[in-house]
Amino acid sequence: MAIKRKVPERKCIVTGDMKPKKELIRIVRNKEGEVSVDPTGKKNGRGAYLTKSVEVIDQAEQSKVLNRQLNAIIDPEVYEELRKIVSKTNEK
Repeated sequence: MAIKRKVPERKCIVTGDMKPKKELIRIVRNKEGEVSVDPTGKKNGRGAYLTKSVEVIDQAEQSKVLNRQLNAIIDPEVYEELRKIVSKTNEK
């Protein structure tokens, strides 16, 4: 009998949905206050998760939810990077 591993779940900060970690993108703020996209999910720092969808990323940008979650000013380039990652994921 195979052992079923518990799949780590995280909550999307825009939709509030609990999803497996692999279905979300992590955005992280390090000790220096720099915010970056964390495709591996292993960088050190305060993390926030978003669903891999352009609509959710647009919503996050408009509502400034990442700014509040990470206590930082989010550069528009971070949102562009997120959109690129999502469009690559959706092409597969």
